[in-house]
Amino acid sequence: MASYAMRTTPTADLPDGSPSPTVAGAAATQRFTARLHTSFDTVRLLWLLVEAHGLCTGHQSLAWVEGIAKRLMPKGAELLVVEVNDAATGAPVMLLPLMRRRALGHTVIEWLSRGVCDYSAPLLADKRQWTTQGADAAWATIRSVLPPADRIHIAGIPQQIHGAANPLALLSVARNSIQITSGLALHGEPETLVKRICKSSFAKNFHKHCRRFEQMGGLALVEADTPALTQELFDKLLELRLKRFRELGRFDLLTQAPVVDFYRDAALRGLADGSVRVFGLRVGQDYLAVMYALIRKGTMHALLLGIDQDAVANAAPGLTMIGKLMMWGCARGLDYFDLSVGGQGYKQHIGASSSVLAELCVPITLRGRGSTAYIRLRGKTELFIRSRPGLFKAVQGVMRRLRRLKD
Repeated sequence: MASYAMRTTPTADLPDGSPSPTVAGAAATQRFTARLHTSFDTVRLLWLLVEAHGLCTGHQSLAWVEGIAKRLMPKGAELLVVEVNDAATGAPVMLLPLMRRRALGHTVIEWLSRGVCDYSAPLLADKRQWTTQGADAAWATIRSVLPPADRIHIAGIPQQIHGAANPLALLSVARNSIQITSGLALHGEPETLVKRICKSSFAKNFHKHCRRFEQMGGLALVEADTPALTQELFDKLLELRLKRFRELGRFDLLTQAPVVDFYRDAALRGLADGSVRVFGLRVGQDYLAVMYALIRKGTMHALLLGIDQDAVANAAPGLTMIGKLMMWGCARGLDYFDLSVGGQGYKQHIGASSSVLAELCVPITLRGRGSTAYIRLRGKTELFIRSRPGLFKAVQGVMRRLRRLKD
């Protein structure tokens, strides 16, 4: 079922100070129109067209997003796909995959992510130059077709989408979050890539580890190119990752069966077009590291890494895997290696560049204001703790002990 909606009656500004959809709508509807889809069936052809010829990350491919809706949406949640078009020409502008769900006594509209999308990035039909004014106009039109909710919360908003400004990041109501994303540009000859783009200390250790692994029976980067090998490497990834996270006392979504099923199914379906790939770092006859990755329009998104850290003393199979994968991608014409979200120290050690992700916390009702205030306070508290290494380390230790007790 799909529906159109447009409002013209002015109302007061929202509690957060941003223009209400209907106030902004007077200008916005002159530039954009919006259509709300509650099923992929009515938007499938347009989605595939924009995905193929526009700007779309690997996290917003139709296969990936449909898998989320099918396997991970909570019971009672509603799919909301907003189609934005140019009001003058009718040409598509963007698509946004959202969902509405109940959360602790109130209703929230959020990105269709469920923890398996690193980035909240709309599918853009073209590489137009967005400004804050234009983004706000598009957002007002989007708001005008959304169903009632207490708040809107969209996290993990990248500043750019394949080199183009992300209109969500430009919104006047957007704020920098505590999350960062990191990656490296790939270029030149693959054989010299690590030495050229990475820090010298990482390059030195990478080549040292490669030589050591070679001496232990041979080193090979294995790409899963059959369903059987994909299953084998995915099972190994689960084994290594869950063991490692238990030892560290850290939570991992892969402890949840629906999430495991989602990733496994996506890997098997991605074999056909190469959009999802599983790689193994084999030393002799043993796999010491496994990586799960998305590949889309010149970018490799490194999503899940499992490592056997104790297999070889004073060696780093995970970092060796990353170096080998960057070389693999460069040899196949990829131009960016995305190390995903998080400020882990190994990313700085490699030499990756980082950028801050934006966030939208928009209260709509009184209940929504209370929940949004809590989210903002939680973010400030986490930022305060992270800014003090001693306190952060102590809190991490407490959380690890609590998770071990729970297990």
